[in-house]
Amino acid sequence: MHPEHTTPAPLSGDAPERPRQVRRILKLFKPYRGRLAIVGLLVGAASLVSVATPFLLKETLDVAIPQGRTGLLSLLALGMILSAVVNSVFGVLQTLISTTVGQRVMHDLRTAVYGRLQRMSLAFFTRTRTGEVQSRIANDIGGMQATVTSTATSLVSNLTSVVATIVAMVALDWRLTVVSLLLLPLFVWISRRVGNERKKIATRRQKQMAAMAATVTESLSVSGILLGRTMGRADSLTKSFEDESEGLVDLEVKSNMAGRWRMAVITIVMAAMPAVIYWTAGVALQLGGPSISIGTLVAFVSLQQGLFRPTVSLLATGVQIQTSLALFQRIFEYLDLPIDITEPADPVHLDRVKGEIRFEGVEFHYDDQSGPILEDIDITVPAGGSLAVVGATGSGKSTLSYLVPRLYDVTGGRVMLDGVDVRDLDFDTLARAVGVVSQETYLFHASVADNLRFAKPDATDEELHAAAKAAQIHDHIAALPDGYDTIVGERGHRFSGGEKQRLAIARTILRDPPVLILDEATSALDTRTEHAVQEAIDALSANRTTLTIAHRLSTVRGADQIVVLDSGRTVERGTHEELLDLGGRYTALVRRDARLETTR
Repeated sequence: MHPEHTTPAPLSGDAPERPRQVRRILKLFKPYRGRLAIVGLLVGAASLVSVATPFLLKETLDVAIPQGRTGLLSLLALGMILSAVVNSVFGVLQTLISTTVGQRVMHDLRTAVYGRLQRMSLAFFTRTRTGEVQSRIANDIGGMQATVTSTATSLVSNLTSVVATIVAMVALDWRLTVVSLLLLPLFVWISRRVGNERKKIATRRQKQMAAMAATVTESLSVSGILLGRTMGRADSLTKSFEDESEGLVDLEVKSNMAGRWRMAVITIVMAAMPAVIYWTAGVALQLGGPSISIGTLVAFVSLQQGLFRPTVSLLATGVQIQTSLALFQRIFEYLDLPIDITEPADPVHLDRVKGEIRFEGVEFHYDDQSGPILEDIDITVPAGGSLAVVGATGSGKSTLSYLVPRLYDVTGGRVMLDGVDVRDLDFDTLARAVGVVSQETYLFHASVADNLRFAKPDATDEELHAAAKAAQIHDHIAALPDGYDTIVGERGHRFSGGEKQRLAIARTILRDPPVLILDEATSALDTRTEHAVQEAIDALSANRTTLTIAHRLSTVRGADQIVVLDSGRTVERGTHEELLDLGGRYTALVRRDARLETTR
């Protein structure tokens, strides 16, 4: 028994139970619990060091300054500076580790979602907008950054608070204010240098993100999934995406760490200023300089710290938290999508495929609510034989052909390849056995050679040339300025429809499948181009089991068997001559084609 065809559940907007969702989010960080433990130790150590500062301050105010003990005062000031240094170093290390962990979690989510989508059936992509898929991977996961890397949030300051603090400092003591602000231009210069550095890294990061988005757009579209599945390259595409995501991880970490040590120096200097002020006030008092009251001194230092003290944002606002939880929910919905086309636990592997295809009582519908697309289909195609399936638009021709490579699974009956149910075969056997050339030729934005090698990554140049010659496209490629290194452009826009079809045929020849599916491969071409492409198809079809889906009947007259579908049912079958003698649906289709030919 095989499981019935199921459709991925619709994505709901209802939030899951909050504790369960929080536990699931925390589980994402489980592989990095060791690093998170280090972050916890750093935070704890920094807190202990910070606690020492008030005690040093108390000793300074109560003992060192009143008693005029300059040596003790210097030691206490040095202790405050050392405390600031230790805290800053711990802060940088904490930022590095927490940022790395956060980016790793985002990388894991991206890779998991991409790998999941590579395993979805074609039905999912026919009803899902490509932009929606891109948004889940890029925007939604990117929007989680505030949550998963919250401990690495940049230092911020409030302009209003700065202005008010400077006014209050001037009111207390303008001389100390001047001393406090002497280094401000240096800090501004360093900040601008750091900003420029991060800008350059951000540019590289955006390019990397654009490259990753292009991979997603190309390989997770309907055509991309069809090509990857029939070429057996789903795992390879996932690995390629994983490598691109790995590069993005490094850039994100560099972006967050750029200038961090220089900013840490600024933080150290700013944090050391109270010690300098205390020391200056004490020494000035001993040397007979102007006296500053303890109250004024403490108040000034507090204001100064309010002006310069860096603020680390550990918690997002309520709105940010809610937004992040919603984004997590959207990603979890994709990760929870049921995979309706799976490999059996103990799959059958065929070392050699002869190519016999049998449709036995095949039925298919997309879901329980939709009507049947195919009903009671019983067809046998012997190994090396040819079957043509014709019929009006919407009769189920393409759907029937997609059942062989398991782009869809039957909902009734079975499809057999060499006597084995295709649902019992391992994916590698099926991908090697069945090649598809469809009406919508899909080419990646890469060189001609790279597009051909998608079918056979280890193909030699000689094999590429032989396949291109068989597809009657070699001479055209060789005449190009860059030859096989020519970039085909987005979706192959540098080539005509007929040229793209012949490139697709050459790619399939490299794959060398014993079973070939031609899904209206010439229907979008003009008559002259169709004839050229048909010659390449005839060469490709030789000695292979061929299933041809045709809108124009001129390409199927020589088929061993022709089946006419109407509303998903077989209404006629036979050879071209036998069907013409019946004078039925096939004859009407032939006459329709004849009329169309005369109007061209």
